[in-house]
Amino acid sequence: MNPISHSPSNNSIVQTEQVDVKQLWDDALVKIELSITTANFKTWFRDTHIVSLEDGTATVGVPSVFVKDWLQDKFHNMVLKTLRDLTPHVRSVEYTVAQRNERKRESNKNQTVNASLPLEDYYINKSDNLNPKYSFENFVVGPYNALAHAAAKTVSEKPGITYNPLFIYGKTGHGKTHLIQAVGNQIKKTGKKVFYVTSERFAVDYFNSLQNGTANNFKDRYRQYDVLIMDDVQFLATKEKTQEELFHLFNALHDTNKQIVFSSDQHPALLNGMEERLQSRFAQGMIVDLPAPDLESRAAILRAKSAQNNITLQDDVVDHLAQSIEGNVRELEGALNTIMCQSQLLGRTLSIDEVRTIIKNSSRPRKTLAIADVVDKVARYYDIDQASIYEKTRRKEVVKPRQIIMYILREDFQVSYPAIGKKLGGRDHTTVIHSCEKIKAELKGNSELEEEITQVRLLLK
Repeated sequence: MNPISHSPSNNSIVQTEQVDVKQLWDDALVKIELSITTANFKTWFRDTHIVSLEDGTATVGVPSVFVKDWLQDKFHNMVLKTLRDLTPHVRSVEYTVAQRNERKRESNKNQTVNASLPLEDYYINKSDNLNPKYSFENFVVGPYNALAHAAAKTVSEKPGITYNPLFIYGKTGHGKTHLIQAVGNQIKKTGKKVFYVTSERFAVDYFNSLQNGTANNFKDRYRQYDVLIMDDVQFLATKEKTQEELFHLFNALHDTNKQIVFSSDQHPALLNGMEERLQSRFAQGMIVDLPAPDLESRAAILRAKSAQNNITLQDDVVDHLAQSIEGNVRELEGALNTIMCQSQLLGRTLSIDEVRTIIKNSSRPRKTLAIADVVDKVARYYDIDQASIYEKTRRKEVVKPRQIIMYILREDFQVSYPAIGKKLGGRDHTTVIHSCEKIKAELKGNSELEEEITQVRLLLK
């Protein structure tokens, strides 16, 4: 069934489109249910509905913040594609917590595409692309990001005067987007015109303007803003024409004391393919690194995120998560989401042993280490000679580390049993199997051994 109905135009200039949002979502759910497991469908799509369809954005109502985050992270592309296949009027999808009793009455299920609903607090503002959830208030400050946070706060208080441009760089998941959007949301409160754009979107807009012969409109549009925030500027490397346009835009904004904020995954001097004159402009203001969170900050982030989601984490759980997951903030949030999901499904707080089981994959090391690297790290951890690992000795102080090496090579790197045996002194594959099974069995009731292996895995990252 086509959920879109057209009203007669009567030669009017604007034709009103009516969308049966209930039917649209029902049709979407049928397609989604065929694409995922029954358990996933019942868990994540139960009690969901379309709240509104406005300006091409379908806002999907969900029963909790946790479901909202999970759909955004895990099923967003599927939901968006499904809706786009059903109607050309959906260009993007947002999610908001809205119980079923908040839905419109059935008699009002037909809704005009451009109908206005008070949802500004729940989704990205289409006029400036700023997400209201990114603010200084919910940005967790620690030793690792204190300088970047201070620079961003200063810019938000004195835009166009101090640190112009502000250039924040760091690997993905360290909080760059949160921080630069917080700058925009803060300045926006003063009435200034702020615009956030990814470098990829900027390049597409520029290319389209050239294709459509509207380059002057493009220039005028971007020059009207008091604050321009560009995310992931590294993607402009090798795009010479777009870089040239950005260079001229930078000069126009900077010369009139308009604030510019950039983010990148690395220092501007290391952006291969970026014009030297642009790199020079990036360095005019403030360049600040946003490194990975340290142990103390990871614990603080976990406590803050759990508080925002109204869940309580025991101290031992926080400590274990912070020690086990050395990666970025997104990995921490992912682990927290998983714990929240299990807790919600079981209807109780999880024990530390259950948490360890759930996140065991989160502490896995990178997959490109050589076997010799694993031997080296384990030997160092247990303070034994590397050479003894390869020897035929059965000394107790050597056997245990050797078995742990075999276990990690098999579990974390999927090295075959024969290959492990061959590399570790020409041992038979049955010996390797026995060693791996022995460690697995001991892990079930030996928290000390589990902690040792966790620490070894951290050394391998």
